[in-house]
Order: sequence, then structure tokens, then C-alpha cells
Amino acid sequence: MAQPPIFSLEGLALQQGGRWLFGGPTPTSGAAPIDLHVLPGDRLALIGRNGAGKTTLLRLIMERIDADRGQRRVKPGTRIVFLEQEPDFSGTGTLMDFALGGDDAPAAHEVEAIAGQLGIDMSRLSATASGGERRRAAIARALAQDPDLILLDEPTNHLDLGAIDWLEDWLSRYRGAFITISHDRTFLTRLTRATLWLDRGTLRRKEVGFGGYEAWEEQVYAEEARAAERMDAKLKIEAHWLERGVTARRKRNQGRLEKLYQMRAARASMIAGAGTAKLKLSSDDDFKSKSVIVAEGISKTYGERAIIKPFSLRIQNGDRIGIVGSNGAGKTTLLKMLTKELEPDTGSVTHAKTLSGVMIDQQRKLLEPDATVRQILAEGGDWIDVRGVRKHVMAYLKDFLFDPGLVDTKVGILSGGERSRLLLAREFARTANLLVLDEPTNDLDLETLDLLQEVIADFDGTVLIVSHDRDFLDRTVTITLGLDGSGKVDIVAGGYADWEAKRRQPVASRSAAARKDEPAAPPPPPPARSTVKLSYKDQRDYEILPARIEELEAAIAKGEALLNDPELYAKDPQRFATISAGVANARTEKDAAEERWLMLAEQVEG
Repeated sequence: MAQPPIFSLEGLALQQGGRWLFGGPTPTSGAAPIDLHVLPGDRLALIGRNGAGKTTLLRLIMERIDADRGQRRVKPGTRIVFLEQEPDFSGTGTLMDFALGGDDAPAAHEVEAIAGQLGIDMSRLSATASGGERRRAAIARALAQDPDLILLDEPTNHLDLGAIDWLEDWLSRYRGAFITISHDRTFLTRLTRATLWLDRGTLRRKEVGFGGYEAWEEQVYAEEARAAERMDAKLKIEAHWLERGVTARRKRNQGRLEKLYQMRAARASMIAGAGTAKLKLSSDDDFKSKSVIVAEGISKTYGERAIIKPFSLRIQNGDRIGIVGSNGAGKTTLLKMLTKELEPDTGSVTHAKTLSGVMIDQQRKLLEPDATVRQILAEGGDWIDVRGVRKHVMAYLKDFLFDPGLVDTKVGILSGGERSRLLLAREFARTANLLVLDEPTNDLDLETLDLLQEVIADFDGTVLIVSHDRDFLDRTVTITLGLDGSGKVDIVAGGYADWEAKRRQPVASRSAAARKDEPAAPPPPPPARSTVKLSYKDQRDYEILPARIEELEAAIAKGEALLNDPELYAKDPQRFATISAGVANARTEKDAAEERWLMLAEQVEG
């Protein structure tokens, strides 16, 4: 017999900011009211775009805010605990004071036990504690309360890889239920068994973990697209531009992964055996001419501790460098030395004269809450210079998955994730050939992560990334610099999984490899694929479509350059309309060509 739910929301409706976020006053006013039932032992991923209301839904569950309509039912004796994304530490002296505060404080010995496993000193002052220390303290407080249902809002933010592993292990053994919001695909895939999808005010549930979410999402969008065929063409375009963009982007990014594998293999041939920093190229002069950052024998020591032991590296234009390691291992120190923000104790760092960088910091600078989106992006105007090309601000908003109607919305009304996405949009518009990203995935939804992956892949320059997001690194970087806390820096061609595999390699085996002055083997290729024989037409399309896609991209760029002339419409509205139609047709043909080629590639490569 099925067990009754331990928690339920029934007929929930909430108005926020003058609009109905969930439900509405009448059945025709918007999405249907929300129903949610949590069963004992549920492992639920709560998925939705930034601004969809995910955190708001968790706050409704905790009665932090009141719904306009609906009922909340809790099984007697059920303890619900909320691990907030940004807990309030104000008014607390030490981290332990925070953990033992509130109406449902856990026992001190339970907090100490979990804190010890997480490696956090609870006597630290809250005011001076780092983001990672605060996150660990909040986790210790939440888990020590022995909850029946725990709500986790971005639990891996500010955690290092060791702490993430510990939390995953704890949750895998946990007998209660949990609902988690997270951008960490690896975390979600490993732990969840069912998915709640919050989309345009509707909450859907499917008994499949996050690993099956994307296929489910595409199925829903495909069904909506078929229904939209009966709609007016203009309404269809306006209502579904984002869904089509998400699906197409995901397919394009699968193609980009193939290119990433090739780049990793090429870089592996330059890296000497077992973690040394010696790089080789058929022509050393050729290699040097392509180098944009050269580090020679750099090191850093604080007191008696070696943070970075002598280390050398040549970074080429186009490299995507991931820097990983536990908190305190020296990631930020290494990043600052490579960007010349911090002087090394020994050695030198040389930059190419043409190197020009943009840094998007982990501590996102606060955007003025009273400023509008238009002011942030275009200084109040209609046009923004995007890497030297003028674009209309509303078109640029679409590129970053915003509804163009938000252009005059104040920043203070946006969700935390939307503000992070707005900052990315502004910074990526700047002309630069070096991007430095420190924990760029925090606060971003999954669709924005797909977008960020695409932007990095298409960036015509070099990228340095500090991140704990394992899936993101595996999909993005060509070289990983792994720090184990001893001061040694391992150089691995590939992403996080490649570095983790190297760490697990037996020490004796690594030492033997290190004694051999020979290039390391390239990273393993993608899994073996069964090939199929294409028809003559399919084979021809497979061969000629890449060139056609390049032609269409060039035509689109040329058309957009003409349309960016603010005087064109006034001078010749008919030509403006003709060029606009041509660009739209080229985009449609390009999208169809990309999908056709990817479908054929999947057949050829399995």
C-alpha cells in the first residue's frame, strides 16, 4: 500500500510583483494552481529558470511567506528544515552561535560531529568567516536537526570538491525526503529520483531523476510546438522563441563537445608525462608565437606553507583552462598570479602585448537595484556594442534568455540568478581576448549554464575558469590545473573527470610515468560508436552542410551589420524590411541545417 504524503500543497496560488506567479483568481487568468505532494524518502530535483519561483516555492513550504490561495498540510510530527542559499548570519557572534540559534536549534554535540566531518571550526567569528565556512556551518546546523524533509537551495554553492563529495555521501544514506534546487548537474544526477519542473507558473512532476529531465523537457516542448502550429504565426514566434532556443542550443552544444575532444587531444600531445609542466610542440618557435600567458618557475609561500610550488606553463590563444582543488588549496592565488594581479615569490609571468582581459569575480559586484536593465546594458539607450558590433538591446536580451519585455524592469525586482545573468550579459559584451571566470556557475539556472557553455566555446580568445562544477568543467575546458593542497599543480589535458581519474591512478604507476620524459597519452576518445551507412543524399548533406552553415552565418552577420545602421530604416524602410526578412530566412535555414547535420552526425558516430 502506498504511503501517505508527509507534506502537501493543494490549490496553491501566489501573486507577486503585480502578477500571478502561481495560479490565479480564475481558471482563465493564468497557469493552474499548484499541487505538490512529498512522500517519505522522496529525492526531488526542483528545476526551473531563474525567476520561475523555485526559491519562493520553498519559502511557501516553510511558511516564510503566505499564499493568496491554497492549503498546506503537514503530517503530524514531521520536521522540515530549510538550507537557504544565503542564510542570515547577522546578530550572531560565532558560527556555533548561528548553528544553535532559532526555535528549533539542534544539540551542540550533533553540530560538532557534522562540523568535524566537514572540516569547519565552529568557533570562527561569523563576520569574518568565508562563504565556504558559512555554507558548511549552515549545512551542519540543518543536518544536525535530523529532519524528515530537508529543503536544499543551491547546497553546493561555495563548497569545495571534498565537501561536495561528503554531502553527496550523506544524502545518499539519508532516510528522509529532500527537495533540492541546484545548478550542479553531477550532484542532481547522482542523487535525485524524481523531478519537479516549475515552468511558466505550472508545476509538473515526473518519476525520473535529473538524468532523464532533459529528454522529458524536450518531449514537453515538442508537444507544445505541435499544438502551436494551430496558433497565429506571430503569437507562435513570441510564445516559443525561448523553448526553441533552449532545445537548439542543447543540440549545438553536443556538437561542440566533439570539437572539445579534438582540442584536448591536440593539447595532450604538448604535455609531458604525469603532471609535469613541460610543454612540447613540433616547433618551439611556433608554440611561443601562439602563447598569450607564459609562467616560468612561479611559486608562492605564506609563512612556512608552500601554496604553489615552482610551476611553469605556456597558455596558448584559444586554451580553456580550468583550475580545481579544495578551498585553501591555492586556486585563487594561482589565478591571480597568472593574471598578474599578484606577484609570485619566484619566477615570472609574461603576457602577450595584445592580451586584454575581462574578469567576472566570484563576489559579484552589486548592481544598482534602482537601475533598469536597459541602463545596465546600454546606459539607458537602445543599442549596445557587443564585442565591437552594435546590437539592439532587446535582441541582446534574447541572446541571454531574457524576455525583451524586461528591458525597463528595475534590477531590484530580478531574482538573484537573473541579476547574475544580467552581469554576464554586460561583461561578455566587452571587447577582450581573455575571460577570467571565478565560480561563474553560482546562481545560474541550467538553461543559462548551457548558454554560458556555448559562449565560452565560441569565444575567440583564452579562458581561465575557477569552478567546483564538475559537469561544467567537463563540457568546457581543454586543460585542467589540479591543486591537491600540497602546493603541487597537476596539468591534465581534459576536464574534471580526467583529473579525477589521474588522481586515482596508483602512486607507483604515476611515479614510473613521471620518470619517463615522454608525452602523456591523449585523453580517451569518446566511447566507441557503431557506424551506419548513409544513403547517397544523407552522405552528401553530411559533407556539404558544414560549409553551408558557415555561408549562412556570414550572411546573417552581414545582414545584422546593415540593420545596425540606425539611419537605414528612416532612409529606406523597404530595404530595411527586405534585409530583415533575409536575415530571418537565413536564421531559419541555418537552424534547420544544424539540426539536420547533428542528426546525421549522430547516425554516423552512434
